[in-house]
Amino acid sequence: MATICRVFAVWISLSVVHLIHELQASSSPSSSQQDVNLQGVEPEPEFEGTISNVTFPAGREALLTCSVKNLGRYKVGWLRASDQTVLALQGRVVTHNNRISVVHEDMHTWRLRIKQIRESDKGCYMCQINSSPMKKQIGCIDVQVPPDIINEESSADIAVQEGEDASLTCRATGNPIPRVTWRREDGDVILIRKPGSREIVKADSYNGTSLKLSRLERRQMGAYFCIASNDVPPAVSKRVSLSVHFAPSVRAPSQLLGAPLGSDVQLECQVEASPAPVSYWLKGGRMPPNGFTGSTTSLESGQPRPEMLLDGPKYGITEQRSGYRGVMRLVVRSFSHTDVGTYHCVSTNSLGRAEGTLRLYEIKISPGSVTSDDEQTNFIGGLAEAARGRGNSSANLPQMMISKTTFLLMTTLWVYVSSLFSITTPTSSSLRILQS
Repeated sequence: MATICRVFAVWISLSVVHLIHELQASSSPSSSQQDVNLQGVEPEPEFEGTISNVTFPAGREALLTCSVKNLGRYKVGWLRASDQTVLALQGRVVTHNNRISVVHEDMHTWRLRIKQIRESDKGCYMCQINSSPMKKQIGCIDVQVPPDIINEESSADIAVQEGEDASLTCRATGNPIPRVTWRREDGDVILIRKPGSREIVKADSYNGTSLKLSRLERRQMGAYFCIASNDVPPAVSKRVSLSVHFAPSVRAPSQLLGAPLGSDVQLECQVEASPAPVSYWLKGGRMPPNGFTGSTTSLESGQPRPEMLLDGPKYGITEQRSGYRGVMRLVVRSFSHTDVGTYHCVSTNSLGRAEGTLRLYEIKISPGSVTSDDEQTNFIGGLAEAARGRGNSSANLPQMMISKTTFLLMTTLWVYVSSLFSITTPTSSSLRILQS
């Protein structure tokens, strides 16, 4: 019993001592409390300045700076403003995005750093102080994104028939919104028909997402470049090929050709067609309306159908194409009597067929002629054309073949005599004298 009483007395003594210490502590304030009492009230935290909005190209590093004074016992946090997601608290990052970090450079400055910034990082961010009431500032990041063409929403290669309409479309994304410019690949001008008019305007380039071409002509065929740019490198482009389809047309620059025996003669036809045609040469006869059928008889009276010519020792056949234009050439080697006749250049595609006809005849050169072969050929060819225009048949052609020198002398003499008669007696009698 005495032991219990002694323990109880010790406990009472200790309780009294503890109470005395608490009273002393409450009666003598600490140094921090003394500072608060000296200043009156603890100062509230405040922002220094504002957070500047910034713009960075994609792939670079973005920084937002938040400055706070009188932070005291409070803390600074960074949040995404759109969804209030907490990114960092003081210097500790709480998001799982390893591209985000916080830099505390001094006692007042807090920087939110985002490495390798992406378009998804575009938006506003909040710097927040957990005071009561809560204080915040917002700064925004704009991410510049180079242009990119959306293939699914842009035109692929297109083919239309001549006279129809076509629209070339090119859609691009990027920030800022890209500008779309159209140019021709070959550097030629773009031909644009005014709405409701036949007038065509020529332009080096065209600005706009859609290039509309109405009542297309074959000369508008070609490759067009869609170029998207927004001052954020690099610019991008897409190639769109426009094909205008039409039936072939054939033109023979020289329909009547003459050559001396033993020479090589070249026949030529100019072809326009799209899609690319199948072209060939035929000799003899007259082409039936439905084209060459390979039959050996003719719809004409007993006349054989044309014979298809093949490239080989006798005939050299070539064709050159540039876009929808082409040139067919046939070289007849060692021209002989059997080569005299009619030749046909034929071009055909899925939309139609066309042909050109050329006539090849023999030129007989006078033994005493001193002119060159080329001059003689051109001269005799001219006489043949003149004779053909007056209705003379090709059978009378050998009777008209005279040398160039003789023709010039006869012409000079006729002019001289005409001038004499015109001076003396300018009447119809002079004409009768010449005719006689």
